[in-house]
Amino acid sequence: MSSQPIGSRPHTYSADDPETALKYAIQRVRGDRAEIVEGVITLKSPSWGPESAAHSIRRQIDSTVEKLGCMSGSGDLDLPGSPNWYIPDIAVVPEDLAEDAGALTPDQTLLIVEVTSDSNGDTDRIVKRRRYAEFGAPLYLLVDRQERSCTLFSEPGELGYARSDGPRPFGTPIHLPAPFDLDLDTSEF
Repeated sequence: MSSQPIGSRPHTYSADDPETALKYAIQRVRGDRAEIVEGVITLKSPSWGPESAAHSIRRQIDSTVEKLGCMSGSGDLDLPGSPNWYIPDIAVVPEDLAEDAGALTPDQTLLIVEVTSDSNGDTDRIVKRRRYAEFGAPLYLLVDRQERSCTLFSEPGELGYARSDGPRPFGTPIHLPAPFDLDLDTSEF
């Protein structure tokens, strides 16, 4: 399989390659955004609670993200060689990579943030944490609204993240290391 992100390929696929066929189909869901988690297609329809936490984070990191020549958003992340296609709540990526990309890979991000909801908490806590580490996302911030805590994972590897800072209860600042080097106020989550 090509290392080129799926979204930048021509609109064709080989019926002999189920991963490519599934990822081709997911990009063509009409009216909604959808992601694939371990082969299961899930429609993404954000609710205001998680959106409020994501908005607070974006507001706090925006000036740093701009200084780094990056952007933050919820663009598609492909996990090549797996049945996964994620739409994170926030991903910070270099602007030059995001310009023409249909999808990026987790190792092309500087930070990924997932905010749990009642319907996806375990997916964000367990599955995505493991996969983001396996695919090299340098920093993964889990904002767990059900547990009312934040945990920052770093030092990714094939077996998971080697370091974690947290869980820290909402209201306790959490430090984002270099290249961000800032403390997030979690009291609004």
